[in-house]
Amino acid sequence: MEAWIAKETRTADFGDERLDRRFALLLNRLADKPSLSIPAACGGLAETQAAYRFFDNKRVTPEKVLRPHRDATLERVRAEKVVIVPQDTTEVDLTRRNAKVGVPRSGMGRWGLFVHPLLVVTPQRVPLGVWQAELWSRDAEEFARSQDEKRRERKQKPFEEKESARWREGYRGACALAQEAPDTLVVCVSDSESDIYECFLEGERREGKKAEWIVRACQDRAVPDSGLGLLATVAATPILGRQTIEVGARRASTGDGRKRQQARTARQASVTIRTARVGLRPPHRADGKLPPTAVNVVLVQEESPPEGEEPIQWVLVTGLPIGTFDEACRVVAYYICRWEIEVFFRVFKGGCRVEELQLEQEDRLQACAAVYLIVAWRVLYVLMLGRECPEMSCTAVLAEEEWKSVYAVVLKQKAPRTPPTLAAMIELIARLGGHLGRKHDGPPGPKVMWIGLQRMRDFAADWNAFGPERSPARVV
Repeated sequence: MEAWIAKETRTADFGDERLDRRFALLLNRLADKPSLSIPAACGGLAETQAAYRFFDNKRVTPEKVLRPHRDATLERVRAEKVVIVPQDTTEVDLTRRNAKVGVPRSGMGRWGLFVHPLLVVTPQRVPLGVWQAELWSRDAEEFARSQDEKRRERKQKPFEEKESARWREGYRGACALAQEAPDTLVVCVSDSESDIYECFLEGERREGKKAEWIVRACQDRAVPDSGLGLLATVAATPILGRQTIEVGARRASTGDGRKRQQARTARQASVTIRTARVGLRPPHRADGKLPPTAVNVVLVQEESPPEGEEPIQWVLVTGLPIGTFDEACRVVAYYICRWEIEVFFRVFKGGCRVEELQLEQEDRLQACAAVYLIVAWRVLYVLMLGRECPEMSCTAVLAEEEWKSVYAVVLKQKAPRTPPTLAAMIELIARLGGHLGRKHDGPPGPKVMWIGLQRMRDFAADWNAFGPERSPARVV
């Protein structure tokens, strides 16, 4: 069993030691071959049947699957001064061409699950783990009602009963992490879907040890003191300074239930930074009156975008201090770390292929998806650690048979006595996944890494069985 598997499963407790052992073996198998089906990843029919029995066991829940990984994540968090906790929701589309039996609806006419994880990363974007995750599906009867019916019902529902309450619960989860790691600054970051007044109230009024928070606003809320909207109020303040930020490429959105977005090319954008402390008018709620609150706001604007490009404009609402230009830039830097959860989803869905699962029952799907959340973290962790800590020895994350076999196969040379750096081995693993390493190719991405890691495990197994360091069998 690999060392990292033992660490991520050390505190597993399913109420049965056989389930604990099966969990560690199953995580090892799926991590070795994340893009293969469960039968292909497992070692034969008996092991495959045992895997399905594991997911079918009532004691196996997403919470119990993630609990030991959560404990290991906490250890890594306590070693950091600052961690960022981006939260977001992704839909696992499990629609089948010929059959939908037993698979719950997730929305937009599709079948499947929603997954809302809290990913913990360092300011350098090294993922430390998945702190918690909520998995659910929508009621088929609710989906059958018309949009007007659902809209009227949502307006009358208390906030606690709405699906959007997951954003506040996510922030509360980040606060729980802050309490468990009192010497670490925890910053919860979320995108425009969490622009909800109740979330602002939770962040501003929560007492005791809590997480800081950053939300990208999408609503131009009323500001009673200025008589203007939120955007105009902050835009009227003096420019604190200018900054250059990296902007990633973006495809045009399909518009399926979301605001259409224009395609964007990757570039360096020169932006202005403005800040303000503003009081917000509470929105109307059918179940009660909300109190007023005040928040800090950072406005990031690109005043001269390239021709044909939509200008960058971020309205960041936060509880962090914004009195100086450096403090405002820190808020922007922390918000940019939110992109890592998008990369994480790409590994989770594209690399682990969770949308091809054939388990067909919601409880099984949720438990299996929780295992793949850990697998996706591991792929991203190895990739980002190699970028941010290039001089670290590769033995920090790779077993001896892993780095030696890859070195010998890719370079066709005998493995050196001194282990290479992690950055050097990441490059070799990426070459197994198809990365050419040319100057214009850029650093390896998640896709080539999950392919390379999968091939690495095959070579490592061969190395143990037939490698030059294997003791010859004795002839009796």
